[in-house]
Amino acid sequence: MTSPHEIDPRALEDPRNVYPTDEEFYRSGRPADAALPEDRPRGGAPSTPLKRRGTWATVALVAGIILLILVGIALFP
Repeated sequence: MTSPHEIDPRALEDPRNVYPTDEEFYRSGRPADAALPEDRPRGGAPSTPLKRRGTWATVALVAGIILLILVGIALFP
């Protein structure tokens, strides 16, 4: 089949087999001003670095969870 949309050559004269070009097809659903403003601009001013939780806070959190589990096992054997 040599037609661009692979239509059966016997049906090329059928008016139902008229297809838009790729440019027409993709342009049909877009507004005239298709460029959208960027919601998260790249670059610009340097952002503030992330502040991470301290090492002691992490150790205390893990120790608290382990202590809670041990108390739960001790109270409900």
